[in-house]
Amino acid sequence: MDNIKTLTVGLPKETKTAENRVALTPEAVRELTSNGVKVFVQTTAGEGSFISDAQYVEAGATIVPEAADAWAQQMVVKVKEPQKSEFAFLRPDLTLFTYLHLAAYPAVADALLASGVTSIAYETVKNPNGTLPLLAPMSEIAGRLAPQMAAHHIERHNGGRGLLFSGAPGVAPAQVTVIGAGVVGYNAARIAAGMGAHVVLMDKNIDRLRWVEETSIGNVTTIASNKGTLEKYVAASDVVIGAVLVPGGTAPVVVTKEMIASMRRGSLVLDVAVDQGGCIETTRETTHLDPTYLVDGVLHYAVGNMPGAVPATATVALSNATLPYVSLLAQLGVREAIATNSNLRPGLTTVGGSICQEDVAASLWCEYFPVESALERL
Repeated sequence: MDNIKTLTVGLPKETKTAENRVALTPEAVRELTSNGVKVFVQTTAGEGSFISDAQYVEAGATIVPEAADAWAQQMVVKVKEPQKSEFAFLRPDLTLFTYLHLAAYPAVADALLASGVTSIAYETVKNPNGTLPLLAPMSEIAGRLAPQMAAHHIERHNGGRGLLFSGAPGVAPAQVTVIGAGVVGYNAARIAAGMGAHVVLMDKNIDRLRWVEETSIGNVTTIASNKGTLEKYVAASDVVIGAVLVPGGTAPVVVTKEMIASMRRGSLVLDVAVDQGGCIETTRETTHLDPTYLVDGVLHYAVGNMPGAVPATATVALSNATLPYVSLLAQLGVREAIATNSNLRPGLTTVGGSICQEDVAASLWCEYFPVESALERL
């Protein structure tokens, strides 16, 4: 370990449509530079989060004029998966640390494999207890944001039924069904209930539903999820929020197009699982600039980077969570960082043209290359 050289870190500006987050705050950059890590920030990278170049400079970073200058560093830290315009920056001697969601973006997987880049996915870094520490903060935000977006888009001028979530004296509240009681679903149910909607939270895991009831978040009915109950509650809903997750893999489709057709005209479905392929059959990814579309008279919202709408919150939450791992990787390199903190091991996704994340390989019908063998290449 005495011979390990600190990696230089590049922080490029995000290029996904309306992605206003940035991967590191000035405070995180200050922590890295104080430990001898050189950080190169593309000019205006923090602009969407109201972070100036001057703030990064004050934290010890070097501002570079072009994306290529940030990508030229030994390690690149991002928010979202590389976009097509960034594929040319991928190379074998680069370590990429970001959200990848390759099950939903096979073209990105092809680019990573073709380039030989070493990539580590935020969403599959895992604690010993099975929780996902780098996915959790964005899942919390996406879950809390989902009812806010739903309440906005179900207004009549936005194409919805024209409902107020809370109803009014003598008028019933909106009927909201949340499918999946994980981090996203729990937060979505909690906020929707707080907004006065009548909320049904569905999951196959009865123990998880029992836990939800024990938390006493109020105004939430828990229902065991199966085909029959899904058909019943989806049809009766004004809003359906899909929040089903398979870490690293493709989200299972639990709401069929027939269920969508059974909903009232002007109802809304919001698929938070879209960045894993979506759990609603009629889902196709949209953007913050054009977030909705109609299928059978039902409004669909399926923005693949929901937390990008609230970067003043989301950038800080993401940077807080990723900083300890960024610091380890930059100071030790991938191999020693994984040896030091085994949480990173399940995050290792591609090395030298091979996929070493089992769920991702299965989703893409690719050969799985064991992590142990991949680490020997580094």
